[in-house]
Amino acid sequence: MDKMNKKRQSQYKQLGLTVAYYRKMRGLTQLQLAEHTNLSRTHISNLEAPNMPTSISLDKLFDISDVLGIPVKALFEFRE
Repeated sequence: MDKMNKKRQSQYKQLGLTVAYYRKMRGLTQLQLAEHTNLSRTHISNLEAPNMPTSISLDKLFDISDVLGIPVKALFEFRE
């Protein structure tokens, strides 16, 4: 895996962990978040899985941030 792919994989992982963090802070299940964003629970699960890079549209990221009550930029403020 080249350096750029490793970086991108790390970014997907951090995005998923951030979504999971805020979802849990709001007391939502993956299914509840999925229902509010018109995504499948499996898609939310794959997004949050640290070893499963899953693409997601910007529109859906806006939907997720709306449901979680956070600005979309918070999804990209990765914790080290």
